Amino acid sequence: MSEFNEFDQQGSVPNRDTGSIISHAFEMYKGVFGYGIVAMIIYLIGGTVIQMLTGFDSASMVEEMKSSGGDFNYWSAPGLPLYMGASSLFGLLLSPLYVGLIYMVNKYNTKNPIEFSDLFIGYRQNFVNILIYSLLAWVISSIALALCVLPIIFVYPFLLIGYPILLFENASATEALSKSFNIAKENYGTFLLTGFLGFLISIAGVILCGIGVILTAPFIMIVMYSTYCAFLGKPRQIMFGK
Repeated sequence: MSEFNEFDQQGSVPNRDTGSIISHAFEMYKGVFGYGIVAMIIYLIGGTVIQMLTGFDSASMVEEMKSSGGDFNYWSAPGLPLYMGASSLFGLLLSPLYVGLIYMVNKYNTKNPIEFSDLFIGYRQNFVNILIYSLLAWVISSIALALCVLPIIFVYPFLLIGYPILLFENASATEALSKSFNIAKENYGTFLLTGFLGFLISIAGVILCGIGVILTAPFIMIVMYSTYCAFLGKPRQIMFGK
């Protein structure tokens, strides 16, 4: 069970424009930067373990692709199907961790003390719906990517505030998807530009210096929180009962 702190009036809310939302997200990220890195390290370690267990060697596959002259069968790479399946499952199970980061951001914004255990709140609060929503979002994104990649840019805005809705409103997966879709539909231009810039900043670590993705990737989760605040107001800090 959860309840709201009625006396919590602290915290900032951005205006309903992309510049204000991104600026707000930068300010918020300063407070949870280290925890975002922890989340990414967990993700990378898990990915490495999965790669070792499935026997998939990405470096060897790249070399084979270069030497094949364009005739390489992507899915024939040893261990790839198993690796892709295990990685997708791992990513799904890790989604509550991203919700935990959003929870920590709100605690930082409302001047409440942050605890390391807060990062794992998604495994204790609305866990099933978070997994279902993540699965639905993955299916929608996969279909969009299959349609020549570009459509994902235009579909992603509809998913932008689903996780905050799941957390702060304790919504079901379908309720979160529906509410996120409806709000994005009414403010599509702002959601499109905000999501696009947030995504570009998040992948900047890959472009600038491969390993730097650990530093930048979590930023998109903060953008989700700031967008939620802009259009639905700052949520009062949730106090979870033990």
